[in-house]
Parts: sequence; C-alpha cells; structure tokens
Amino acid sequence: LDASLRATVRAEVLGALRAVGTTGLLVTHDQDEALSVADYVAVLRDGVITQAGPPREVYCAPADPWTASFLGTANLLPGVLQNQGVRTALGWHEMRAGGQLPDGGGEVTVLIRPEQVALVPLAPSAEGITGKVTEARYHGHDALIAVDVGDAGVLQVRMLGAGAPAPGDEVCLTATGPVTAWPQGSF
Repeated sequence: LDASLRATVRAEVLGALRAVGTTGLLVTHDQDEALSVADYVAVLRDGVITQAGPPREVYCAPADPWTASFLGTANLLPGVLQNQGVRTALGWHEMRAGGQLPDGGGEVTVLIRPEQVALVPLAPSAEGITGKVTEARYHGHDALIAVDVGDAGVLQVRMLGAGAPAPGDEVCLTATGPVTAWPQGSF
C-alpha cells in the first residue's frame, strides 16, 4: 500500500479494535508504525525480548544501545558521569539510568536522540559544539541533518524542514532534555 492508504487502513483498524474493546497483536518491522500505533511495544532481538513497555518509555529510555538504535536514529556518545549527570562533547546533561552505572563517576555510553539536539546560531558567545553539515535529508515536515563535530564524530539532528542548513554550512549544536546512559561497552 502507498503511505497514505496504509495510514488510513491502520487508523480504521485501530478504530474498529477500540470500538469493540478488543486486543490486537501487530507484528511489524516498521518501528515508526509500532511506536505510533501500539499501546504496548515489545522489541525482539534474536528471538528474545530486549524490552517491553509503553512506546514512549521504550523509545525515550531504551534498555540498551542496540534497542536505542533499532527504534530510531540514535546519537551514541562517550560520556563521563559527573555531578549527578553526565558530560559529553555536547556538554553536561541530566540523566536517566539505563542500567547499572558505575558509582562515583566513570565512563558511559550516552544516547541523545536527534530531536534533542538543536542548531543554534554561530556566535563567539554560543555554548555548544561547532561542526560542519555533511548531509541534509529533507522530508518536508522535518529534516535529518548530519553534522561532523570532529572527535565526537557525526551527530544527527532532527529539525523542522523549513530553514534546514545545507551541506558545508558551519553550525553550533546544543542538547536538551534528559539523556539515557549505560556502562561503557554494554552493546
């Protein structure tokens, strides 16, 4: 089915299931479909459930880096536990624990979703990290921007489609919201 018809059929099926108060089981390889349709999601890896729960919880606080990457674009950065949070190349962040973390500091892997990263105007006083846009994928309603930030690698930024920078543009990045962290090497 084309995307529009598929969405219409999906909405009609959900409406019918809710109208009669019955449960349905949807098996899909389309992560966007699973997150947008389900009340409860279970993620399978090699026949084993890696995580189950409400879609928002599973997406925002995945059980491990593999699940984070499977559910959508994931910026996985090295970080260091610091002051009840974590420091990455993008600065200090409030943190959600994603596993047993080292006491009193230590190295971790940090998930920062592309929609948590913001482009801010380049200015001498700008806080954040600077980089160069290497790719801009325009989707109409939004754009996924790849930014090379040197030692931290290439970070993905999701933003409104209007005003997206072009490849070659220099930008400054900051991150917002709590992040998820796991002990280093927990892939």
